[in-house]
Amino acid sequence: DEVGRGSLIGPVYAAAVILKKSIDKKILKDSKKLTKSKREILSKYIKRNSTWAIGKASVKEIEKINILYASLLAMKRAVINLKKKPAVVLIDGNQLPKIKNYKLKCIVRGDQKIPSISAASIIAKVTRDKFITSLDKKFRGYHWNKNYGYCTRQHLRAIKTLGITPHHR
Repeated sequence: DEVGRGSLIGPVYAAAVILKKSIDKKILKDSKKLTKSKREILSKYIKRNSTWAIGKASVKEIEKINILYASLLAMKRAVINLKKKPAVVLIDGNQLPKIKNYKLKCIVRGDQKIPSISAASIIAKVTRDKFITSLDKKFRGYHWNKNYGYCTRQHLRAIKTLGITPHHR
């Protein structure tokens, strides 16, 4: 799963997760349906109980190939970064990244239906949020520690007042 497609700033992140059989799948939900503190707790739990990897696509890549293809590129990088090759890669959405020698399957709303995709959404969101929060310390006034670069009134006002940064896309 990926995160950051709708943001006005920063890379798009994706995570790939292979869950251990012993993990409690009932507690895994779409990251958007969890509080920040619950996501952070679950992210640590998932990392201890799975094989996982992160992939991302930079602002320059997003600007060059567009956000959809950059999201698919981030997903491809996450899958390739896994230490184990999965039997099948389940992708949230209706578009597949191009990854040679992998069996791929799209699942619309997969982050709400498939525990491994939910787990990936949680890890990707927590990882990207930490990165954006670190940027907030360098670019005061945009309130990225609260809006994470998404198109809020507060963020739009900051852009109007302060201008764009190298992290805007």
